[in-house]
Amino acid sequence: MKFELYTDVALLHDFPRHNLRRGDIVRPVEHHVGRDGAEGYSVEVLGARGQTLAVVAVPAASLGILHDDEVLSARKLSA
Repeated sequence: MKFELYTDVALLHDFPRHNLRRGDIVRPVEHHVGRDGAEGYSVEVLGARGQTLAVVAVPAASLGILHDDEVLSARKLSA
């Protein structure tokens, strides 16, 4: 699935190396296609006040659209 850049999406998998969890909201900022044809995105991890906390690369299959019946929450992103 292709995602529109700069539109919020949710992670479908945990990324322990970056302390990111399934359900965290991220924003795709760049689309990538690997030599093997695998698609991915650089995603911006935003803080509760909109500040950039990190930018990481993830496979496209690890992203999902947000749904109207989902609720946002806050948690600490600790190293």
